[in-house]
This record gives sequence, structure tokens and C-alpha cells, in this order.
Amino acid sequence: MGKQPVELKAVVYALSPFQQKIMTGLWKDLPEKIHHKVSENWISTILLLAPVIGTYSYAQHYQEQEKLEHRF
Repeated sequence: MGKQPVELKAVVYALSPFQQKIMTGLWKDLPEKIHHKVSENWISTILLLAPVIGTYSYAQHYQEQEKLEHRF
């Protein structure tokens, strides 16, 4: 049982440099899409950002209090 070479055909996709309507679907109704995503996932966003912001603000407050403690 020997190995036999197998020819593979590759498919290459390319866009014309003169084609201007490549990403029109991305920008179409952009504010509506953003509003839909935010209104659909607002609870997940809050649950993700609240601990991050809370930890960061706690660390900043602690660092500031530590700096002020050595003043007096």
C-alpha cells in the first residue's frame, strides 16, 4: 500500500479593485443594528462590565488612599 500523490484544486476568491460596493451591507442600517444588539444583550453587558469597572475603581481608590496615608 503505497502513497499516491493526489492533485488538489484550490479555489481562489478575489475582489476587483474597481468594485466599490463591497461592504455596503455592513453599513446599511447601522444605528438600527447597534440599537438591536444593545437592547438584546444589555444584561450581559452589565454583568461583564460591572465587575471590571468595580475592580478598577477599587484599585484606584486604594492606591490614592495609600498615597495620601504617607503624606502625614
